[in-house]
Amino acid sequence: MPRRPVRRTAALLAAAALLTGLAACGSSDEEPAAAAGPAAGGAFPVSIENKFGTTEVAEEPQRVVTVGFNDADFVLALGVTPVGVRENLGDYDVTQRPWAQEQLAGAGEIPTVGGAEIDVEAVAALRPDLIVGVYSYMDQAVYDQLSGIAPTLAQTDRYADGATPWQEQTLLTGQALGREDQAQQVVDDVEGRFDQVTSENPAFAGTSLALDLTGVGSGHYALGRDDLRTQFFTDLGFAVPDTSTDVSQERLDLLEADVLAVNGYTAADAAADPLFSGLDVVTGGRTVLLGSYSGAVSAALGFGSPLSLPFLLDEVVPALAAAADGDPATTVEQPTV
Repeated sequence: MPRRPVRRTAALLAAAALLTGLAACGSSDEEPAAAAGPAAGGAFPVSIENKFGTTEVAEEPQRVVTVGFNDADFVLALGVTPVGVRENLGDYDVTQRPWAQEQLAGAGEIPTVGGAEIDVEAVAALRPDLIVGVYSYMDQAVYDQLSGIAPTLAQTDRYADGATPWQEQTLLTGQALGREDQAQQVVDDVEGRFDQVTSENPAFAGTSLALDLTGVGSGHYALGRDDLRTQFFTDLGFAVPDTSTDVSQERLDLLEADVLAVNGYTAADAAADPLFSGLDVVTGGRTVLLGSYSGAVSAALGFGSPLSLPFLLDEVVPALAAAADGDPATTVEQPTV
């Protein structure tokens, strides 16, 4: 998944390393179905202000193309199968993502509309009546091109690029699809899962956490609140830095926190990195390894969607609880998927 000039370029690499892209690659002569069930009556027309203009949706969309790196999950969560998606950028087989199997059942191959960059011609060829790209990193020029094809939902200007909270993204998508009530219910259900976990783990509140992406920039890249992938942890009560930053080998101390979550490292990878394995947060047993980028846990964090977040809660919370309990003797059983 993807960020640009120096900072955004590193972020683009960081995003690509973690998100892993979003839906089946390739194309098919058979076009997938668009929507499962009608939108609420009287939902249209819809007007949504975005960062670049106004998204005007006159009637219920029947052919939705998602051009964001995780937007397909949000559309699927609301009962719509996109007819085109952004290409997978990583080595995770997104067609097998465990949290979306029910929603993807019977979809077959879904054509792709670009990878690192949006392929505007490919989007046009699919004849969409709605284009969704809240997490697309599109700029004004691309937005203008896409809007010439169909109403285009971009992120608002309330958040930094790539940092729209999943709740906001769900509600925006629901508004564009005419499924606002359904979107609110999805948000309420997932927030209920987080509430349950935080009530069972009061030690998370205020505990500092560093989220490290390995293999990015100087070798490590610490994510801040300006990246949606930290929201999983802040929603659990952890405190993370405000901004993302490249971490050089000489400044690995920037990863020192009460708890360290590491994306891209298995136990073997961590052991093979002598400077990393010497950090106090590592030797003190307060580190959670989220596994390689080809694993489902890493991908779930990258998607950050109402489909992937409940899966992530199940897989990661036990390790976080062990790392945050303040007892060095507690063994952190690392996620295995």
